[in-house]
Amino acid sequence: MNFCDKLSKAMTRNQSLLSVELAPNPQIWPQHLGGWEAAHAHIWELQEWLQWLIVETADLVCAYTLTLEFYRALGASGLGLLRQILATIPHHIPVILDAQHSDSHTSKIFAQMIFKIWQVDAVTLNPYIGQDGVTPFLIYPDKAVFILCATDNSLAAMLQEYPSRQSPFYLNLVEQAKTWGIAEQLGLEVAGSADVFARIRAISPERLILAGDISLEPTALKAFLKAGLTSNADGLIISTPDDLLSCESPRNAIRSLRNDINQMIANMTQGNPTCSVWFPNVCILQEHLHKDLILQLYDIGCIQFGEFVQASGATFPYYIDLRSIISHPQVFEQVLNAYTNILQTLTFDRIAGIPYGSLPTATGLGLRLNYPMIFPRKEVKTHGSRRLVEGQFRDGETVVLIDDVLITGKSVLEGIAKLQSVGLVVKDVVVLIDHEGDVTQKLARQGYQAHAVLKFSEIAETLYEAGRLDSTQLDILLTTSD
Repeated sequence: MNFCDKLSKAMTRNQSLLSVELAPNPQIWPQHLGGWEAAHAHIWELQEWLQWLIVETADLVCAYTLTLEFYRALGASGLGLLRQILATIPHHIPVILDAQHSDSHTSKIFAQMIFKIWQVDAVTLNPYIGQDGVTPFLIYPDKAVFILCATDNSLAAMLQEYPSRQSPFYLNLVEQAKTWGIAEQLGLEVAGSADVFARIRAISPERLILAGDISLEPTALKAFLKAGLTSNADGLIISTPDDLLSCESPRNAIRSLRNDINQMIANMTQGNPTCSVWFPNVCILQEHLHKDLILQLYDIGCIQFGEFVQASGATFPYYIDLRSIISHPQVFEQVLNAYTNILQTLTFDRIAGIPYGSLPTATGLGLRLNYPMIFPRKEVKTHGSRRLVEGQFRDGETVVLIDDVLITGKSVLEGIAKLQSVGLVVKDVVVLIDHEGDVTQKLARQGYQAHAVLKFSEIAETLYEAGRLDSTQLDILLTTSD
């Protein structure tokens, strides 16, 4: 089960957005254990206290957070304690390791350790690690990462709000982080004022936010929820304030906070027909993977809007350039998955890619599905073998043709003609995006079946629903695709 599904089930089961920190933090552990210098002598009592917290709160939380540095500061005994606590947490409750890892050189081995050996479900990362340092964590499809975006440390404001409050660094960081991974795998770690949450939510409506250092004052708590929740009244994991764990009855305090939050959400959504009943579903796109892919393509600049002259000479109010996908491994992975779902329903002997834009995709699909690949040359060589089609093949074999965007069908028909001229058979064409003119019908009349991962109207409507387009832009784009 992946992280989002596990989290969503825990939220629904316990009707909670709360995460409790399980760590040997001397600021919150029982007073009789003494200070930090006495921690080694009381390691077993620390273990009993943390295990008691799990028993007290297992039916009140949606996740547990373990702050790695507290355990690591205790040395070998602390890491042993960490393993004991991980073994105590019920399997149906997701575990977030608050590591804020920031070393790209150790990312691969660290990801393997925490995900494969420790079996945690998610980890927090420092953004200065960069995309190269984040990618090793994202190759585990059932796990998730949270990128640290903003803190409530007043002294950090000069960094987070640089160069100005109107265009702060933390918002630029969010925009960049969104291109590193899909919404189902990459969330944001945020602390700060309601305004900070509102600004981050406005540019990342589909992302899960791990929220820390919230105020329990009712007015401030309500403002925070209004700012941080998605339009579906979800999308938040709320870290429980530390002082609730050090009070006489942590269970009662956490249950009271959970009930207060649920009541506030119920009041906020009352009268809203789309949120009449609250069932948390933090990954609002997880049931529609193509919608998530659309947002990813938009975020990395593959879908642009303006006045663009197409190869056919026509002017469109948008431009689709999929060549940059190969620079974003997580998005490319989603593209290959989408193509694969279609190809698995077809019968063919070889995969052919239209040069040049579709060659990386065709190569990736060949490797994934274990099918040999060929491609028709864009320009025929005037030297050497002067081959029209590169690769090995046999006369009479069936080829499925891969392209990126279907607009006029010119490149597809030219590719088919070259393949057929050397004795190959083409029945199916698979593209990522169909412009939705009469091209599919044109191909069908000539005996070729076109299959598309996405239709352009789906792209336009999804971007509108996600707040990327306004109604005027939507009307223009839908008119263009008719």
